[in-house]
Amino acid sequence: MHFGEGQVPLEYTRYIKRKSSFIIGSILFLAFLLLLSVSLGAVHISMSDVALTLLGKVISKRFEIIIWNIRLPQAFAAMVAGAGLAIAGAAMQAILRNPLGSPFTLGISHAAGFGAAFSVMILGSGVMSNTSLAAVTLSNMYLTMAMAFFFSLIAAGIIVAVSKVRGASPETMVLTGIALASLFTAGTMLLQFFADDVQLAAMVFWTFGDVARSNWTELTVMATVTGAATAYLIANSWNYNAIDAGDETAKGLGVRVDRVRLVGMLVSSLITAVIVAFLGIIGFIGLVCPHMVRRLIGGDHRFLMPATLLTGSIVLLGSDTVARLILAPHLLPVSVLTAFMGAPVFIYLILRGYRR
Repeated sequence: MHFGEGQVPLEYTRYIKRKSSFIIGSILFLAFLLLLSVSLGAVHISMSDVALTLLGKVISKRFEIIIWNIRLPQAFAAMVAGAGLAIAGAAMQAILRNPLGSPFTLGISHAAGFGAAFSVMILGSGVMSNTSLAAVTLSNMYLTMAMAFFFSLIAAGIIVAVSKVRGASPETMVLTGIALASLFTAGTMLLQFFADDVQLAAMVFWTFGDVARSNWTELTVMATVTGAATAYLIANSWNYNAIDAGDETAKGLGVRVDRVRLVGMLVSSLITAVIVAFLGIIGFIGLVCPHMVRRLIGGDHRFLMPATLLTGSIVLLGSDTVARLILAPHLLPVSVLTAFMGAPVFIYLILRGYRR
């Protein structure tokens, strides 16, 4: 079929429209889910009252305090963390060409967790308390972030080194991730062994990833770092498409593969470190969400990356909402729910033979 100058093939138009429609639909659903999540809880607030309160109209002073001081920071933390972990997982899967790659399965989350625990307990960057919402309060968030990032870089460096070994398979890299996770988990347990009773209880509670502990200050830092890192990853979508075709093909297209791979792992590790430092370890979001999106709209990273970001926000916000309600009035850490959700998916991906 001949197309005149400036004309776009009909099939390509449909291809773009389908993926764009998914992204637009995800944005609208995320907005609806945000209103729903903020409205649900021990005190029920209608979605219309939530919307009016967010627009600045005072419906009730009590509602205003609940929405702005409790539920909205928690909902935004879930959205930011879900988006960051999901896009970090998508980037790792692309640059390592490993469908099982994610911050959790490759041990990077555990390394960041050890770094944060080391900073809190040894360097004194955290204050221990016995409250259910703030078992560990960060007195020096930047030191905690720096240590989490430092140890996650060590794990990322080992993963990149293994990925460059000729013939390194997804199985080999996942086994390396398991070894790293075990190593850093052992390090965290060693710190806990020398802690007193209050520190031990606080650190065990902290390892349960939970978005309820975030405040507006921490949320601002987390959103700023995650937003900047996410912009970089999305800007490199074309490079990830090229790498997906093979390193030699990518180099032939002018992609500096080693540099893209190294910087991509650094940026993904930074996202993971910041989220873990503030919220604890939340598993499987970075593994599950990219595969969900890939099955729905394909593997073109120009659309996969932003769609995965939105899907991560939706999945973690929805999971946190369910976790708050499932055992009400008790609050279940969201990491427990994501682990129950992610483990079967991980087993399924192993059994199906890594087909992408």
